Amino acid sequence: MPSSPSSASYAGSVLPASPAGPTLMQRSFGPIGHLWVHLVLCIYAVIALFPIALILINSVKTRSAIFDGPMALPTADTLTLVGFQKVLSGTHFLLYFGNSLTVTLGSLVLIVLFGAMAGWALSEYKFPGNHFLNFFLAIGIMIPIRLGTVSILQLVVALDLINTRTALILVYTAQGLPLAVMILSEFIRQIPSELKDAARCDGVGEIAIFFQVILPLLRPAIATVAVFTMIPAWNDLWFPLILAPGDETRTVTLGVQQFIGQYATDWNSVLAALSMAVIPILLLYVAFSRQLIRGLTAGAVK
Repeated sequence: MPSSPSSASYAGSVLPASPAGPTLMQRSFGPIGHLWVHLVLCIYAVIALFPIALILINSVKTRSAIFDGPMALPTADTLTLVGFQKVLSGTHFLLYFGNSLTVTLGSLVLIVLFGAMAGWALSEYKFPGNHFLNFFLAIGIMIPIRLGTVSILQLVVALDLINTRTALILVYTAQGLPLAVMILSEFIRQIPSELKDAARCDGVGEIAIFFQVILPLLRPAIATVAVFTMIPAWNDLWFPLILAPGDETRTVTLGVQQFIGQYATDWNSVLAALSMAVIPILLLYVAFSRQLIRGLTAGAVK
């Protein structure tokens, strides 16, 4: 006698699932494929961190020791903090550091807020011009913003924002928005629609859904956007040199240039200033990177 549909479905539910096939890595490289991947990543990490380690090591060495053995560790005879003393006592480094921190964090907040709102609108709602806006943002990623330096300078002068941190924040926000919208919109599309529909059934408005449901789930995407936007803003020299070269608005990268002369360079001060500029951004990078390993909807559904 043929089995009933219920019995067939029950039998199918208790049968063990077929084992998953070998992954692409296992098929390509065999059992040691993961070992090769870790080896390549370790080599890349060493190459990427080597310049930073070189700066930190030589920042606490005498000038002669820097040129005699740039890769050697400091000893009791070569250890010195004269570069840090010159930077902290002879310059306005703390002011420059504060300017860089203000500009970077200010632009990051605007990029995340406006990028998430634009990504929510482009991915959730269908309206005339939706595809055109996506294409326009893609062009913004491909075309460097430095090509419009002359027009940006004219606009900043017309708005009377020259030598202000506001000008740098606006420029970096415009620079990072296209990539942020693309990343955040892709993450928003992966959020289950049941979460949004359940909130709408409870009478929650669209703005409240965005801030109370969508935005908390975008922490991995926000971390990705932060990593890709804060480092270029912190390290940029082009726009601070053009838009904010004044003594009160200089950033760290622009302030380091005063130690580099036409005929002589104070390498102790240069390396000390770079060390103090690198350490905070590394800490921020580590803090944001930890969010990347968290699930997109971790803790959203009980």
